[in-house]
Amino acid sequence: MLRMGKLTDYGIVLMSYLASKTYQQHSAHNLSDAVQMPLPTVRKVLKSLSQAGLLKSERGAQGGYNLTRNPKSISIAEIITAIEGPIALTECVSDENHCEQESHCSVQTNWTRINNAVFHALDEVKLSDMLVPQLSGVSPIHFYPSATLQNGELHG
Repeated sequence: MLRMGKLTDYGIVLMSYLASKTYQQHSAHNLSDAVQMPLPTVRKVLKSLSQAGLLKSERGAQGGYNLTRNPKSISIAEIITAIEGPIALTECVSDENHCEQESHCSVQTNWTRINNAVFHALDEVKLSDMLVPQLSGVSPIHFYPSATLQNGELHG
């Protein structure tokens, strides 16, 4: 199973909240209350997002956190990478490749293609897309505008 860690999920929740209220600074305490997450967890996630350049922080009584860019220009891939590190589905596509099979693996090139496809799909989804409410099962995100998904198969 392919799964993001909880911190990444929390990062997307925090970033979505910040994107919905870009007109003000947000303290870690206020964010913790607003999204109902423990303060130490919020601080840890905010630190990772700030170090990646997705958030700016200002100290002081009027300080807090805010997005560094418009939510339409921040991708979900950037948020995932900020918390998890580079997106790599298998060892052979990671930067820290230590696979014993690498020298004679016949599927490595295909894993690279698959990993690139997943990265590009996540890169297409913007933070602003996460703010659009889902209405009756209709997704606000369209990768294949002329195609439809029916019974798990792509048509069109």
